[in-house]
Amino acid sequence: MKKQIRRFSPHQNAKVFAVLMAVSIVPFFVPMLIMMGFTMPDVDRHGNPIDFPMMMFWMMPFIYLIFGYISVAIGCAIYNFLFRFVGGIEVEISDIEDA
Repeated sequence: MKKQIRRFSPHQNAKVFAVLMAVSIVPFFVPMLIMMGFTMPDVDRHGNPIDFPMMMFWMMPFIYLIFGYISVAIGCAIYNFLFRFVGGIEVEISDIEDA
């Protein structure tokens, strides 16, 4: 049996995807934080001290959350608009019989 997705809820899908992005990026940033702590130079080529950009690492999950939410909400809104002209995503579904 074929089914068509007529509408995606922009807020619900964006909320789920944004939280998923924010949580899934954390395991990548922890090793990067450790590596940068060991490999970043203490001074630049002019002898000026360089501070470690710790605030960037704390802000990145929130930035991913915000931009993930915005991009998915816009994508869902565009899909909902274009559904009228090109149709929706088709999914074929079959019932599984109990063994």
